[in-house]
Amino acid sequence: MAFFSTVRRVLNGSSSSSSSSSILRSQWNAVRLSSTLTSPKLFISGLSRLTTDEKLREAFSSFGQLVDAKVVTDRATGRSKGFAFVTYSTIDEAEKAREEMNAKFLDGWVIFVDPAKPREPRPPPQPQSETSEFGIRTNKTIGWCG
Repeated sequence: MAFFSTVRRVLNGSSSSSSSSSILRSQWNAVRLSSTLTSPKLFISGLSRLTTDEKLREAFSSFGQLVDAKVVTDRATGRSKGFAFVTYSTIDEAEKAREEMNAKFLDGWVIFVDPAKPREPRPPPQPQSETSEFGIRTNKTIGWCG
């Protein structure tokens, strides 16, 4: 516990040597923001359930030309899942939006802006049920089916 409070104190600048803490803080920010963008698409997390596509577009439009701003919603309920994707026309605009909007408030919630990662390929779907030698199908989620 003492270790973490010391680290927090050094990063916040309340340690005795303010020059070393400012150096550490600048290095921490450099490491945190060092992953340069490779595409103009950003991942926004920490969204309120009340945030809509229009509110997202309004908040991020001041940093450049938006190509797309989409809040991901649940198919069944239609409510926001708490994250979104924003795409700009250039990487420079996306970098500017990332720097300015990260850890800011949107609809009363603190949002986090990170580079979007490419979608990982999904494995092929497994067969729904298997037929045994006796002609009985088994469904792994329910049990025996006649």
